Amino acid sequence: MTLLQFVQGPLWYFASAVFVLGVLWRLIAMVMIGKPRDLSAARTSSFGGGIKAILLHSVPHGGNLARTIYHFLVGYAFHIGLFVLVLFAAPHVRFIEERLLGWAWTPVPGWGFALAAQFAFAGLILLYIRRLTDPVMRKLSDWDDHIGTWLVFLVMLTGCLALQESHDGLRLIHLLSVEALMIYFPFSRLMHAFTFAFSRYNTGATYGRRGVTP
Repeated sequence: MTLLQFVQGPLWYFASAVFVLGVLWRLIAMVMIGKPRDLSAARTSSFGGGIKAILLHSVPHGGNLARTIYHFLVGYAFHIGLFVLVLFAAPHVRFIEERLLGWAWTPVPGWGFALAAQFAFAGLILLYIRRLTDPVMRKLSDWDDHIGTWLVFLVMLTGCLALQESHDGLRLIHLLSVEALMIYFPFSRLMHAFTFAFSRYNTGATYGRRGVTP
């Protein structure tokens, strides 16, 4: 078995299992923790408050607009760009069809991939610059934030280099970086990709029950 076959075979299945089981474990544990019983009478709907919090915190708003607009714009640029790269890049669509689902959808054309990559790289780099330069963000950041950022950057960079699939070495490096990210993902703050909606809903539901505007 060659190294490429090992990375495409056993290591891929191991990384996939760690990713799926790790994410499920974190989500199930979060749900099972529950929350303390609220003994006060509900003033308004907790459900309405939860939905309002998800929607409200998905757009710039309030008195902190000037401070948060940068984070929102570059954050959306990164996440939308990354979403397009992961699900609509032609090699990924082909991989999903051949290795995962057995069917696929139309990938983005070359210019669409290039545009999405520019948004993703620019967004990630600008977010990281803010993390390094903003006094509050710098104090709140730890090794987990830096490792997660660099792993995502490495996956994106090696993916662009391996786009033409003309060199097995480039594919190998990209696959290794993807598998490293998948193994690291469930045990890091990158889990916010799955938990952010639950977190916002829970906070909004608590505020809504108490009649407080989130």
